[in-house]
Amino acid sequence: MNALNRGKWLALLCLLPFALFFIVFEIAPLVWVLISSLQTEESSWSLENFTRIFTSKFYRQAIQFSLEISFYSSIFGIIIATLGSYSLRRVDSPLRNFVTAFANMTSNFAGVPLAFAFIILLGFNGSITLMLKQAGIIEDFNLYSKTGLIILYTYFQIPLGVLLLYPAFDALREDWRESAALLGANGWQFWRHIGLPVLTPALLGTFVILLANALGAYATVYALTTGNFNVLPIRIAGLVSGDVSLDPNMASALAVVLVALMTVVTVVHQLLLKRSYHVSR
Repeated sequence: MNALNRGKWLALLCLLPFALFFIVFEIAPLVWVLISSLQTEESSWSLENFTRIFTSKFYRQAIQFSLEISFYSSIFGIIIATLGSYSLRRVDSPLRNFVTAFANMTSNFAGVPLAFAFIILLGFNGSITLMLKQAGIIEDFNLYSKTGLIILYTYFQIPLGVLLLYPAFDALREDWRESAALLGANGWQFWRHIGLPVLTPALLGTFVILLANALGAYATVYALTTGNFNVLPIRIAGLVSGDVSLDPNMASALAVVLVALMTVVTVVHQLLLKRSYHVSR
């Protein structure tokens, strides 16, 4: 028992640096932002900042655009990632390791390099845009619109989705497919009654992670639009470091709204993880 107790105390001691780091760089800033969001420029305590957010069409539009871009890019990203992950599981060759390593690398490809790459490819005079115009497929394409940002966000959602979903296909055993075929089930019936129910917790869990990933994206959209597109991260940065108007209290209130949205996503994710664990049991 003494050795067991010493082991527990040693483990707690090893966790102390992480706990201090978490408190100083996570909890303390969050508490400061929450306190600042409840203050006005006159240092009075009120809910005025939140009232302004939900009564202003401008800020409501920022919330709406953030949610729409995050939702659609997560939907498209998880569909492509699911197909890609399933294909990788069916391919037994060195190509699987190469694609997995490539997805791991491209999941960190964001910010200014990603924005510059998309400007070259899909900008007003981008190579792909010009080819599609010459082929008569499109008349015009605006990369700096909501549609363009959804395509951009979908790009960096796909590698993350592949990395998250690739291990989930281990839950599908090949003998299940063979047993279903022996019982007369076709491919659609197998996926409807066996495959999708098994993968649903992982799919939903991956979806909410992609949603949170898109909600907090800042560097890429800022580099692409130079801060001229109305989404929550851009608005927060503009109120903190903008050249026209500074309102750190309003920025804190917007940050609290963003944290609240991401908290809901995280709670849903944890619930889905528990459900997935119980299903696997």
